Amino acid sequence: MTKDQKSSHPSMRPVNDSILTRESWKIFQIMAEFVEGFEQLARIKPSVSIFGSARTDPNHPTYKLAEEIAHALSDAGFSVVSGGGPGIMEAANKGAFSGKSPSIGLNIVLPMEQSGNPYQDISLSFRHFFSRKVMFVKYASAYVVLPGGFGTLDELAEILTLVQTGKTRRIPIVLVDKKFWAGLVDWFTDKLVTEGMIDRDDLDLFKVVDTTQEVLDHIFQHYEQRGFEPSEEEKERLLDL
Repeated sequence: MTKDQKSSHPSMRPVNDSILTRESWKIFQIMAEFVEGFEQLARIKPSVSIFGSARTDPNHPTYKLAEEIAHALSDAGFSVVSGGGPGIMEAANKGAFSGKSPSIGLNIVLPMEQSGNPYQDISLSFRHFFSRKVMFVKYASAYVVLPGGFGTLDELAEILTLVQTGKTRRIPIVLVDKKFWAGLVDWFTDKLVTEGMIDRDDLDLFKVVDTTQEVLDHIFQHYEQRGFEPSEEEKERLLDL
């Protein structure tokens, strides 16, 4: 390709000034989301982030289980953080709202589907998934992941990647409902481990359980030999999250 041909390529053409200005100003909106999130969430520790489908009906057993888990965690002294929407997110907020500790919703602005649930002591709204995802991780002492779709899998993959690569501290990652997660865990073992995509030890980054008590037991066992507050080394990692 000649120099003239390169200069006529779409990727080399000048950017419209109004578009560039708008993109640049988005930085301040993103900064505002981080600042508000840090200010609101820095005081809720220890906390547990709970994930699951927005489409789960309130009469579904998984909704009831999520509500029970959140209530138990709240009474045990954990603030509960969810995505703030319907389904499992609502169940988590509802359970925490009726417990002793704060219920937090990190709501996302979407063209459709999500609307905030009424069970939030602290409610934050985000336009950007990536800034919201940082808030789920930064102050979490544990992740509890119930059955869900792409969004739930996205959050699960995010925390597994961050812990695996050492970009965040090791925290309990608990998958609830063995039957639901069995196919994914088998695929991790049969494909990812077998083909060298992950180490077999990486399967120890998470635990699969069925009951509320198992969730609590796994979290408290993890912290038996240490406090919930990050160490100084871990705090440095979290600054670079």
